[in-house]
Amino acid sequence: MTSTSELFFTLNGERVSLPGISPSMTLLHYLQQSRRTGTKEGCGDGDCGACTVAIATRNSEGKPCYQAVNSCLIPLGAIAGREIVTVEGIADGRLHPVQAAMVESGGSQCGYCTPGFIMSLFSAYYDGKVDDFSVEGNLCRCTGYIPIRHAARQVTNAQPVDRFSERLAQVDLDLSEVAYSTQAQQFYRPTQLSEALELLQRYPNATLVAGGTDLGLEMSHHRRSFPVLISLEGVAQLQQIEQTSERLVIGAAVPLQTIETTLKGIFPGLDEMLHWFAARQVRNRATIGGNLGTASPIGDLPPVLLALDAELKIANSTQTRTILLADFFKGYRQTDLGNDEIIVSISIPKSIRGAKRLSQAYKVGKRGTDDISIVAAAFVVDLDDDRAIVQARLGYGGVAATPIRAIEVENLLVGRPWTIETIQMVKPILRETFTPLTDLRGSADYRKLLVANLFEKFFVEMEEQS
Repeated sequence: MTSTSELFFTLNGERVSLPGISPSMTLLHYLQQSRRTGTKEGCGDGDCGACTVAIATRNSEGKPCYQAVNSCLIPLGAIAGREIVTVEGIADGRLHPVQAAMVESGGSQCGYCTPGFIMSLFSAYYDGKVDDFSVEGNLCRCTGYIPIRHAARQVTNAQPVDRFSERLAQVDLDLSEVAYSTQAQQFYRPTQLSEALELLQRYPNATLVAGGTDLGLEMSHHRRSFPVLISLEGVAQLQQIEQTSERLVIGAAVPLQTIETTLKGIFPGLDEMLHWFAARQVRNRATIGGNLGTASPIGDLPPVLLALDAELKIANSTQTRTILLADFFKGYRQTDLGNDEIIVSISIPKSIRGAKRLSQAYKVGKRGTDDISIVAAAFVVDLDDDRAIVQARLGYGGVAATPIRAIEVENLLVGRPWTIETIQMVKPILRETFTPLTDLRGSADYRKLLVANLFEKFFVEMEEQS
């Protein structure tokens, strides 16, 4: 890689050159500093959508699109060479159609959240899919959702032909490699897995970043900088999805939005949890490997993947190994991943041949969507023709220092009939299986009740569906 001391990208159609700037400064911070203040800062952690901007990229089908993202979570290094549109750039002598619709419907009250709503609608407008889900990651504190929904309806099913659609057809959306350095920091975006592993061997204390939705919190709230950042976003080998009759393999850098749209219907528990996973702006950036690599005890996906017996393929510059996800988490925010290793893919086996599979996931939080879970749970139970349990997997989050399985209860269930009596037998054991903490979201006793009651809920729902 040829190193440069200058970052550049395209902002509202104009090339921006930034020599010597910190690659871990967030895009929102840069916009505010450069007096582009239309993009607002609300929460600074991807919850409210006030900072939403659009980035030119490809959708899950490989077609050019504008994607709504939280600028508060994106480091400047990650947008090198990319095309960004902010609210200041969408009017061209007259209001953009989504702006006009918002004005006509009276969808702006205090106005602080409006730019974020506009940019989410803008992104969906060029995808031809404007609906309520287009603005699911945008919070209106004035409770003006009805006129905003009216504005969305006015521009739905559009097939625009304008300077933005023309630009999408022209811009190069392929991520090129980046090697950027200042006196204090370095940022690399390799395009080959071998290059990423070589960089990691050269800089064993480097920080890996893909979507940046977790790491971005450190940059956003704490203005934390990182001496060496290695972005995996441009590595094509980490963005592949392969499916056979027996197994599904998902590249570690595949965004969650891609998984949600392209793999829907394969694993019900995964579908359910992705529905409640943060908001669209976050899912557009967050990756499956990143969600596992952070090892958060309240991460949404680990319980599901634990219940599905997922395996991780992990590589360094000399070898590749496979490890069960159940063996990957070693302690609070600690994993089996070495300093020189990268998660390459996540492999999920499909149902046991000849068995009937029951599966579902649950997330309990103070808000229905876009919230941290109090307890997350995922269950997979395989039954034989006599409705005896062949295999059981019970995965939980929010009840221990790591995402964890209830292995004792799993073993106890095998061979027993799938009946309410079996469920009632294991509920007292489940209540005492973990020792959760008490915090602002819920007490330890409440979490213990949820551990057992969610499993009973699973049984009742599966029976109702049969």
